[in-house]
Amino acid sequence: MNRDPVELTRQLVRCRTVTPEEGGAISLLDSTLRDAGFDCFRADRGGVANLVARWGEKAATRTFGFNGHTDVVPPGDPEFWSADPFAAEERDGWLYGRGAVDMKSGVAAFVSAAISFVQESPPEGAIIISVTGDEEGDATDGTTAILDWMSANGEAMSDCLVGEPTSVEALGDTIKIGRRGSMSAHFTATGIQGHAAYPDRARNPVHVLARLMDRFASHKLDDGTEHFQPSTLAVTTMDTGNAATNVIPAACRASLNIRFNDAHRSGSLTAWLEEESARAAAESGVEISMETKVAGESFLTLPGALSELVAEAIQAETGLSPDLSTTGGSSDARFIKRHCPVVEFGLVGKTMHGVDERVEIAQIAQLAAVYRRILERYFA
Repeated sequence: MNRDPVELTRQLVRCRTVTPEEGGAISLLDSTLRDAGFDCFRADRGGVANLVARWGEKAATRTFGFNGHTDVVPPGDPEFWSADPFAAEERDGWLYGRGAVDMKSGVAAFVSAAISFVQESPPEGAIIISVTGDEEGDATDGTTAILDWMSANGEAMSDCLVGEPTSVEALGDTIKIGRRGSMSAHFTATGIQGHAAYPDRARNPVHVLARLMDRFASHKLDDGTEHFQPSTLAVTTMDTGNAATNVIPAACRASLNIRFNDAHRSGSLTAWLEEESARAAAESGVEISMETKVAGESFLTLPGALSELVAEAIQAETGLSPDLSTTGGSSDARFIKRHCPVVEFGLVGKTMHGVDERVEIAQIAQLAAVYRRILERYFA
């Protein structure tokens, strides 16, 4: 049984787990937790490996959950790295490798903390550890599959902590208590192709779509809410595929992304986009179609017992009083919030997804100590 979070991190980083490849990581965690007395189950779906491990009784009154992922984004060209992205090389007190921060160290830390806790101080209650191999991808067969499996098998968490890298400058400075929603919209404007010298004989979709995108980008969605920053809208691409400078194209395409706070829902934003598109089409005679994809709605776990417990454990181990934040991108907490109260806490995320992703080795053990203290306080 491996209770050393640093060694477990090394082993996980050496697993080549670019989404959705399992790479041996889920199997490693399965055997590690099984050897420590956890009941382990696979919740695989759609070719994605998912693990659920429980210590204690299924029907326990209090069940604390940890959630994380072992899949990683591609490392890119290894030539740009100073170390093999999957070698877990250690240098000057740092461990290098893809996933070292996001989030194999976090997984290793909470697995090690849970093992040491149940071995040394068996609680009256249960601990559930869930790990997916599909967080960095579409996330359709990852934590959602785990939650579906739990529901079908009578498993439930009372509270959950997701081990994503949330700290900004120092370990312990930030807890995530919510996330903005995220949605993308893709537009196609279809006009009439023609010669650029005779624009009156054509119907230019580029002009129409450019004005529409500017209208969206110039619109102020809100001023922020009590726990969230203002919502943002970014036009991310605009293209015709037209290489000829003397031809007005027949069609033009554009995309945008909205990160929205709890003042909005994806449905109301979609209705606004559709209304503005219909108005632009009516004014210009250019047809405009739209498709949307919602990655997740905004959510918030109100400051209270769970965030206070985590903050107290952080302060006891690091001396820092963490900020309660809702900034950043999406995470699997957006799925868990429908199951139980959830917060996120983990390492400093400065190098995640980058070349030479790396974690300060001393912080892996410190993070495991925070997670261990959270369990001690939760079951006290």
